[in-house]
Amino acid sequence: QVQLVESGGGLMQPGGSLRLSCVVSGSSFSLNAMGWYRQAPGKERELVTSITSGGPANYADSVKGRFTISRDSAKNTVYLQMNSLRPEDTAVYYCNANVRLRIWNTDRSYWGQGTQVTVSS
Repeated sequence: QVQLVESGGGLMQPGGSLRLSCVVSGSSFSLNAMGWYRQAPGKERELVTSITSGGPANYADSVKGRFTISRDSAKNTVYLQMNSLRPEDTAVYYCNANVRLRIWNTDRSYWGQGTQVTVSS
């Protein structure tokens, strides 16, 4: 099975920075794409940013210029660098990975458990 574990969330004052990490573990798979989503209370889960192998990163308009997604393929880890944090960034952040299961030659998405980011005013 494939598992995703996020870390790095917490409380930060406006204007501060946090870096979220997502470690993907398992076997017999390859990564197609990874992304970060977030969900605030009473709101739908939304895509923050995503990347594909060899492709450009996509960002929600609300985070462009402030957040950066990166990936360390050797460590099966994806990061979300969050700068210039704002109170409206407060949400539970979820890591998502779309993988190719080599044995079955099928694609499947997996989610992390989520990590809380709170930006206080």
